[in-house]
Amino acid sequence: MTEPRETAFNSFLKDFAENVGKFHKGMEVLAGIRDENVDVGATPKTLVMRRDKVELFRYEPTAKRAVETPVLIVYGLMGRYTMADLQPDRSLVRSLLAKGIDLWLIDWGKPGRAERWLTMDDYVDDYIHEAVHRICRETGHDKVTLLGICQGGVFTTCYAALHPEKVKNLVLTITPIDFHADIDDPAAIQGLLNIWMRSLAPEDIDRMVDALGVIPGEFMSSIFSLMRPMDSLTKYNVDLFRIVDDKDRLMTFLRMEKWLADRPDHPGAAGRQWLKELYQENRLVEDRFELSGRIVHLRAIDMPVLNIFALNDHIIPPACSKALGGKIGSTDYKEVPLPYGHVGLFVSSNSQDKLIKIIPEWLRARDS
Repeated sequence: MTEPRETAFNSFLKDFAENVGKFHKGMEVLAGIRDENVDVGATPKTLVMRRDKVELFRYEPTAKRAVETPVLIVYGLMGRYTMADLQPDRSLVRSLLAKGIDLWLIDWGKPGRAERWLTMDDYVDDYIHEAVHRICRETGHDKVTLLGICQGGVFTTCYAALHPEKVKNLVLTITPIDFHADIDDPAAIQGLLNIWMRSLAPEDIDRMVDALGVIPGEFMSSIFSLMRPMDSLTKYNVDLFRIVDDKDRLMTFLRMEKWLADRPDHPGAAGRQWLKELYQENRLVEDRFELSGRIVHLRAIDMPVLNIFALNDHIIPPACSKALGGKIGSTDYKEVPLPYGHVGLFVSSNSQDKLIKIIPEWLRARDS
């Protein structure tokens, strides 16, 4: 039965008044927030080494040491490590520290045109290699555990293959290995980025890098936004409105937006390798990817490997991560698929308990 017109109008007026009140309360909350209040990557850490714009940090311990082997977090160049340390209750970093892990971090800084000639060779065989040696000198260990995230996982995979004598364990999260594994995947939405990357004309990639020296962070931000256009269109006028009067939820929203907006430029030479040799030519999984004059053979990875990926990842399709299992030389290999998205794996309140249980337990079992 249709609601009488007068009653429906009164209901509309009531809802409108409530929404106006919510909006005004939200504006009062927003008015009291400053940029310094939206703190990301705030877990205390000490600078240990700086080379060029790259910095090595050691996090301050918060619990009794439970895993002796130091763990080095390596994030990618297309974003900032702060995703893994968004806020106290959504922080992989804080959770690992609470489990007694000696945690280190490489911060790539913000490359610009001056870094246009830096290649993946430099990042893997120079910056990561020097960081590993420094950690070993500081701690007295002869090996470290590498924890790679996304593109950083590709860096750590390459390092583990080229320098297996320095790597105790390899932990990978949302890491692409076979960049063409999604081609026959019926869930095409999970491979839109791969499809777009493969469709780029190699000469267009060269033109952009030659002209700008970098792959601009703003450019990649727009690409990621276009992958989920409805989410991008509605988050400010629908999602934000729903939470604007709840300060805790609003701060989580703002921290996510701050991380999304803080996307550095990608060094040009490394970008060419990333787009052309990996996304387009798929050299890594085919044992054709070369760094510093040496082929990266995945079969050389003989240490324990933990491979965690997200089943709902729209940036790195699960098939691209799973491909690692049949390529490495190690017999101690574990895959952990989790029902989250690319970012949700790290910032979802539901994923924290699972992720922080899996990694420390796996490391403790191999910490002889």
